[in-house]
Amino acid sequence: MGFMDKLFKTQRDIVKKEWTGIQWEPLESVDQLDNIINNSTFKPKVIFKHSTRCGISRMVLNQFEKGYEKNEDDVTYYFLDLLNFRDVSNAVAEKLNVVHQSPQLIILYNKEILHIESHQGIDIKKVQEIVTHKK
Repeated sequence: MGFMDKLFKTQRDIVKKEWTGIQWEPLESVDQLDNIINNSTFKPKVIFKHSTRCGISRMVLNQFEKGYEKNEDDVTYYFLDLLNFRDVSNAVAEKLNVVHQSPQLIILYNKEILHIESHQGIDIKKVQEIVTHKK
């Protein structure tokens, strides 16, 4: 894999990554987003919006993944490559009434936003603390 390939990994590359950390589900359609919102009444949903061309977004994603501790099974993590799925990113902003940012993390529970953060404010420990209290 060349330097440019490593730098500009696709959503599928990131989601398919074989490791013991976060098991990302790709977020690729507006219908899927609607289902995520509706199903957030059963368990928390975490959406991570990522720009594959942004160094800050890559750094935040790596820090987020490195800090992950497998201690909750009742949370689903969704990964949105906002460059390839701009319509979905726009739908997130519209349906959840949030300002678009990248990287951005949104925690949904009971069809409402529990927590939203962007850039270096994204912290896996804080996310895990929030979702643990909603189970």
